[in-house]
Parts: sequence; structure tokens; C-alpha cells
Amino acid sequence: MDNRPIGVFDSGLGGLTAVKKLKEVLPGEDIVYFGDTGRVPYGGRSRETIIRYTQQDIAFLLSMDIKAIIVACGTATTNALDYVKDSCPVPIYGVADPAAKRAAEITKNKKVGLIGTEASIRSGAYERLICRYDSDIEMTGVGCPLIVPMVEEGRISRDDKILYHTVEEYLTPLKEKGVDTLIMGCTHYPIISDVIGDIMGEGVALIDPGAEAAKLMKEELAALELLNDQERQALSVYYVSDVVYEFTKTASIFLGENVDDITIRIDIEHY
Repeated sequence: MDNRPIGVFDSGLGGLTAVKKLKEVLPGEDIVYFGDTGRVPYGGRSRETIIRYTQQDIAFLLSMDIKAIIVACGTATTNALDYVKDSCPVPIYGVADPAAKRAAEITKNKKVGLIGTEASIRSGAYERLICRYDSDIEMTGVGCPLIVPMVEEGRISRDDKILYHTVEEYLTPLKEKGVDTLIMGCTHYPIISDVIGDIMGEGVALIDPGAEAAKLMKEELAALELLNDQERQALSVYYVSDVVYEFTKTASIFLGENVDDITIRIDIEHY
């Protein structure tokens, strides 16, 4: 058993989708979350910059004595995880592989859609992973550069017409392709899954990468005998690299709990 916390990081708010699921499947685990809100989004950056940011994010979490890490950022997972995982001293898991596996398991017509940041789409990582699980699957990817900034600004309501029409424009090619499964390849996207579901329709299954990664984390910690065995209320703390209020305002809505007193600003450039 290991009572150290689990570390989770993302470019901003998106990784809270993984945190929310972790709290459900592993209620006894402490969580340290870092949202790199000062440098969000990662999706338009070069691979070299994404790798550097990822290394700094990991270094910060390691300074908090964590026992495992979820890279709850689709862009960091698809562009940097293969580069950093061998040097990481604790188990580290991305969001792409479990999401791709789940999509391959549930698609019926073998037409899978993917929405993600431009860097994630450009990497081709999801296509390679899907092919590993089922080479007959046809995948169509669409880059959605405007969604992350909108979510970070708190535009997450299904009544937001600008958000709806923006998402609708991105999703139209996938609807025309007839996909029956859609990977929300950036962890920001499940925050607006109601909007995405409204547009895609009931017949399309939505894959939440953060949720799939949290389930994988539970399996891995159990297999490695690293679960927390303390009988007490689990603790969570949130760190950001920019204004605390802008993060806590939306985070509290999404998580259903006030995180004002447990959110701390840090200088990520020190790591």
C-alpha cells in the first residue's frame, strides 16, 4: 500500500474531468492537481515546447511526493508522453491509449471520430493506437482550436449560442462521415459533453479520455499494490500557474464543490 497522493496535470481546466472520475472510482485517494493556466492552450505549440512544458509539469508534481501521474492533457499525451515516460520515476499514464481502446471496443460500424487540439490531430497518435486495436476502423479527426479557450473562459453552458454554433461547425464533418463513436480527444471537451451530445445525437457514443484514464489508474494501482489504505476523508489540492479566481470559478461549477481555499498559484518556470 502507498498513501502518497496521485498527481494529475493538464494545460488548464480540462484535467478536472479526470479528477472528477478519480474521486468516483478511487474515493480514498488524495489528489494533487496542476493546471497550467498561464500557458493554456498547449494545442497550438510546437512539439518541442509541449515536451518542455510537460517536463516542468511532471517535475512540479514529483516535488509533491506523488506516487503516480495521469497526464490529463490530450496534447501532452500525444506529443510528449513517449518522450518523458522512461525517465519518470513513478508510474505515468496518458489519456489517449485507454480512450482509443474503449472506442475500438464499442464502435459498431467501425467509423470513429476524433476531436482534439491541432497538435493532437497532427501527431497521428490516436490513429496509430486505434489501428493497434482494430486495423479495420476508419478514423476521422478534426482539430478544434477554439474550444479550449472558450471552456477556459467559462463558456460551458448548453444555452451559450456562440459555443453551440462553434462546436456544431467542428462536428459537422464527423456527422457527415456517419461516425458512431466520438473520442473527445482533449480533456476540456467532456466539460461540454452535453453540447457535443446534443449535436451528434443519441446514436453516437462519446468517449471521455479522462474518465477512461481514471479507470485505468484504479486497475494499475491495485495491480501494483499502491492503493491508499487509510480510513479517512481523502484530500485534494489544486495548483495553477495564473490567476486563481479564473480557475476556481469554473472548477467549482464543474466539480460541484468549492475549491477556493484549496487552490494555490505557483511559478511553474521554477521547475
